[in-house]
Amino acid sequence: MAEPWFDPNLYAWIPGTLLGVAGGLMGGLAGTLVPRGKAKTLVLGMFWSYIVGSALLLAVAVVAYVQGQPYGIWYGLGLPGVIGVLVVGGLLPVIERGYRDAEIRRIGAHDLE
Repeated sequence: MAEPWFDPNLYAWIPGTLLGVAGGLMGGLAGTLVPRGKAKTLVLGMFWSYIVGSALLLAVAVVAYVQGQPYGIWYGLGLPGVIGVLVVGGLLPVIERGYRDAEIRRIGAHDLE
């Protein structure tokens, strides 16, 4: 077994907490801005950044597992990575569809004038 990268009892909670808080903020912004069709670049950029960050955490967790790091190290990095990629990756088409629907509503309202 390799020397642990960090003490999992002290630090393993940080990646999941940071991704959880970021996910909550993203969800709040998306829930407010998407139905209005506002800040599309910001919201989609945040979602893609979150997915990339989660994938990086997952990749680091795989490296930790292969190197024989303790369970608390690779699991503390891998679980938020897997959840982030699956959940936010699954929500990305919903967000894109919401922006598409908002654009259709905007065009329909313009046609009524």
